[in-house]
Amino acid sequence: MKLHELSDNEGAARKKKRVARGPGSGKGKTAGRGIKGQKSRSGVALNGYEGGQMPLYRRLPKRGFTKPNAKKFAVINLGLIEKFIEAGKLDAKAEINEDALVASGLVRRKLDGIRILAKGDITSKVTLNVTGASKSAIEAVEKAGGKLTVAAASAE
Repeated sequence: MKLHELSDNEGAARKKKRVARGPGSGKGKTAGRGIKGQKSRSGVALNGYEGGQMPLYRRLPKRGFTKPNAKKFAVINLGLIEKFIEAGKLDAKAEINEDALVASGLVRRKLDGIRILAKGDITSKVTLNVTGASKSAIEAVEKAGGKLTVAAASAE
């Protein structure tokens, strides 16, 4: 087989409809845009406009509430901590606190604190001291023989 013998499967590639190419094309003169008006001009995008009818996004009620002072935590999974310990970026023997996690490059910044979640497995015996942790994360660390202390914020 040679390069010039290659072709698409039947029906895989459709030819582009060429508009405004004379009356014989079936899409000549106004190119299927009708006569005059905003939508016949170029550069018009009327997203959400319903011809003067009240648009759907305004007919539906507003829902929910966004807490303006919500705390934003940096989230880490246990599997990642284990990976960094194996790579030698974290010391399992010393206490791992938030500053150590930032210094190792596991999290970029602390935000309002660091929260540990239980995704992944941890086998190292570690002592963690962070702002928040899930119940399952605390159980997983204790099962591995370590200790996870949650400072200030409540454990959820």
